[in-house]
Amino acid sequence: MHRMSRTRDRRILTARLLTGHRQAVTLHQERHPVAPHRAPEKEPPMGRSSRRLGAWLAAVLLAIGTLALAGPVPARAEVVNPRQQWLRDSQAGLFLHWGMRTSPGYTSCAAWEKAVTDGGWSAGYWVDEAKKLHAKYLVLASFHSRLGYARAWPSAIPGSCSTKRDFLGELVDAAGKQGLKVMLYMTDDPQWHDEGGHEWLDSAAYSASKGRDVDLTTRDGFGEYSYDNFVEVMKKYPKLSGFWIDNDNDYWLDHGLYEKIRADRPSWLLSNNNEDTPIMDTVSNEQKTGMTPAYDYPQAIWTPQPRLTEACFKLPSSGAWWYSGTDSAVDHGLTLGRLISNSGSSVKSLMAETAQVNGKFPSKQEAFNNAAKTYLDKIWGSLDGTEGGGYAYGGLQPGSWNDGARGVTTVSRTDPDQHYLHVLTKPSGSTLTVRDNGYRVSGVTDFRTGRKLAFSQGEGKLTVSGISGWDPYDTVLSVRTDGRQGLIPADSMTASASASASGHPASAVLDGDPQTYWDNNTKLPATVTFDLRSARSVRYLAVNQREWSVSYARSDTEQSARIRDYQVQVSGDGSTWGSPVKAGTLPSARGVQFIDLPATTKRFVRLTVNSTWAAATDTKRYQKLLIDEVRIGSGYPKGDS
Repeated sequence: MHRMSRTRDRRILTARLLTGHRQAVTLHQERHPVAPHRAPEKEPPMGRSSRRLGAWLAAVLLAIGTLALAGPVPARAEVVNPRQQWLRDSQAGLFLHWGMRTSPGYTSCAAWEKAVTDGGWSAGYWVDEAKKLHAKYLVLASFHSRLGYARAWPSAIPGSCSTKRDFLGELVDAAGKQGLKVMLYMTDDPQWHDEGGHEWLDSAAYSASKGRDVDLTTRDGFGEYSYDNFVEVMKKYPKLSGFWIDNDNDYWLDHGLYEKIRADRPSWLLSNNNEDTPIMDTVSNEQKTGMTPAYDYPQAIWTPQPRLTEACFKLPSSGAWWYSGTDSAVDHGLTLGRLISNSGSSVKSLMAETAQVNGKFPSKQEAFNNAAKTYLDKIWGSLDGTEGGGYAYGGLQPGSWNDGARGVTTVSRTDPDQHYLHVLTKPSGSTLTVRDNGYRVSGVTDFRTGRKLAFSQGEGKLTVSGISGWDPYDTVLSVRTDGRQGLIPADSMTASASASASGHPASAVLDGDPQTYWDNNTKLPATVTFDLRSARSVRYLAVNQREWSVSYARSDTEQSARIRDYQVQVSGDGSTWGSPVKAGTLPSARGVQFIDLPATTKRFVRLTVNSTWAAATDTKRYQKLLIDEVRIGSGYPKGDS
């Protein structure tokens, strides 16, 4: 298992890493949910005009060119960067915890290596199993604090097990031939140096190589040792795709490790476990449980898009992260549900399987991989090349639907009118009703069979009828649309707020940029007022809140910062408001939320947020409200039923 993150003050680190930024990044402590903002490197919202897309590409190319001319620069926060594209294009990866303490466990590096080789270990096997899961990358975790700090590759640096056979190199080559990437797990942690009563770290040998005493069991000593290993790996394995790092070590920070990685291997990714460290490309959220339904892993995610986000979970839902001698069961519904619900939230699934000493997976995991291949092959077109629907990329609303139904939606990256409904929990009847999010529907079919389905559309809802043969895991419906109707153009109105934090004005809710947002500066009640510039029909508000907190109260100190109690008023002159035309409570739920209004025609619309879901015990989120985007609908679309 991975060590959970420590509370740590990052003021000095953040200030150093962000020196020279075009735009100052707000200072945050470890695991602060707001991703840093870099205006020159925006990811284009789905479905925007080609002119806007061209401008974004030009900005990225200009940034790349500037960096090339300037040479190595200090490491810094980058929410979006071209080196991330291969991971953004992936839906899943395979996590491999495999080392000296893999059952039955070895204390001799040579004995472990012999057992691996004699057992018939093959890099191609791991690659083939990853492909069954439609994984596009593998993460090798042998240099792990609980697995004997074993380096499954030759090394000139003494200090812990290093094999003569180059297992890492073989894996990189085998994966590359199949178009897959490999990242290497690196730990910062020496605290398990005597795990199981055996000393796994050799301070004397490392000290002799350095010509001075270095205690590898201390954080500074291990930081220096692991730093040297980072550098050696970078030199030896240029075809690696990056490092998956289990938290931070102060030695790395003080000696500019990340700056060196960026200078020496600028195309490599850096992923960090459980912490939103600014320099990292990816935030990996580790094995969250307790959601209802259990597969809805994104309820536990606290990192806002477009930050590159990963969910790391075990396929054997019980037991250790590594093979402990038990052939643990794999819950097929839970695992497939996690993968699909993650894809429906633009979250990458890093799925951990427990390889045995010879590299083979226990029979129940192999059986799941075989079943998953058959299952996913049939629906992969509804996941591959998509983003999660109902967030910054457009798409129909995910979450709870009618009659007990629940699921997610996806939308094609290349065709904003191609949507998919993934019904993970079926309704009690034969119909499905979801919010259309302003899209005019032109057709609905069963994705697997191509059979046309009857539907109707009105009052903001799409109802599909005559569905039979619900799949036990994911009934996929293909939905074609003719664009959006009835939305008041964002550039035809303005927004102002009763309170705003510095750098996060109300105007951000209209700019279509998922990297900007309005911050209420912890002031509640708080209002956002929209001036439509002329009297217009107003029927609903569609609110995309910042996905920076869990959407259920996992503990008293980790709760949802989403809107709870609200009211909406309208005015003809912006001064006289009268009684609210709508008041109520929004759910603590992810994705776009809707506030339907009685038919009215006015120039001004005011949303007042009276409370949020986070209690005073959650000091990071209490009374703090962040909103990415608000759309105002002047009417509901009607589809071709």
